Amino acid sequence: MSLSITQTPALVSLAQSPIIFTLAESDTNLLTSSSFQYVGELYYWTGSVSDSGSQSQYTIVKYPNTSNVGIFDLNRIINSTLQDLAIQNTSNVEYYAVDFYWQWLSGSIYVTGSHTKSDVYKALDGYGVFQEPIGQNITSASVHWPLMTDGPVTQSAFIDNRGTAGVYVGTAGGNIQPNKIVYTSNLGSANYTISGSTSSSAQIAQYPIGPSQAGFPLSTVGLEYYSVQAFNNSTALGLPITYTIECIQKYPNVRIKWKNRYGQFDWFNFYMVNRQSFQTEKKTYQPQLGSWESSTLSYQNYDSGILNYIVDSKQSISVNSFWIPETYNEILKQLLVSDEIYWIYDEANSLVRPITITTSDITFKTGVVDHLIQYSFDFDYGQAYKLII
Repeated sequence: MSLSITQTPALVSLAQSPIIFTLAESDTNLLTSSSFQYVGELYYWTGSVSDSGSQSQYTIVKYPNTSNVGIFDLNRIINSTLQDLAIQNTSNVEYYAVDFYWQWLSGSIYVTGSHTKSDVYKALDGYGVFQEPIGQNITSASVHWPLMTDGPVTQSAFIDNRGTAGVYVGTAGGNIQPNKIVYTSNLGSANYTISGSTSSSAQIAQYPIGPSQAGFPLSTVGLEYYSVQAFNNSTALGLPITYTIECIQKYPNVRIKWKNRYGQFDWFNFYMVNRQSFQTEKKTYQPQLGSWESSTLSYQNYDSGILNYIVDSKQSISVNSFWIPETYNEILKQLLVSDEIYWIYDEANSLVRPITITTSDITFKTGVVDHLIQYSFDFDYGQAYKLII
């Protein structure tokens, strides 16, 4: 008799989507017991790949399905451990492994089989999308991988833009690890060195994507365009992304960044007209007027018969894009479903304001019909006007 793991996750998984282990027992006599169960002792941890500890955090149990196998989906447990905001933790990665065995009840005592432990796997704060197979190697998720974005291939930037993006520098199932980002421009090329380690906090590195970001390796004087691409020495990894410098800016720029499906930030300049609004909500009460505790009843000329006891506020901003190609549609979908969005309201000092998107319905257009496209989005501030905690 033999217990085997017949389905495993990819070495690196996106934690909001299925993380599947399937177990099969070859001894069919064991499977005839109505109390037979597949059992997994789940370990998860951060730090070094060897820091799992000796005690599991969860015991998970599955009865055999009609195919006599046990299918375990760990994503809800693993995803619940990735609590850090992307702005706090740029390498939000969890290690995990499972020790599997079976058990069945003999009287009041469980009989257990030998243990089969899985390899060590990694989970990132992110999600897959439909049409991607369960267990897909993450290196196949984006044509730009190990750059952790879905593009698009050509984007725009202002010369005073700042910001960084994520590049995966850990092992991901046979791929070559990047050790530099190569910048190519009309002024020449330059390298930006990146590195990682086995620690969960060093699986993802940051590289500059804004020309005014500290560490940007190119001169900004006369810069017209630049591309970024991951390399391992002389081997290119993934497709490059090219940024074209925009000169026209009729309205103040609203620069937005949001957590994409890989748990890293995508950026966009909304530099057409924007509108900011301020709304208040009041609740009132009617106080008792007069000097009821005095020897005679009187009132003051400043006494009010209606007072506010709650005054709350909501601030909003509506933004509009310039005319853009339909290749932006994919990352704008990720903006619509993102749970972490910021407005960089003072880019020179890297000051951000948390916002939530209120736009819930948008018609994505295609260039076949509409050529270049313009979109509008509405956001609420994540902070009220009053500093009340």
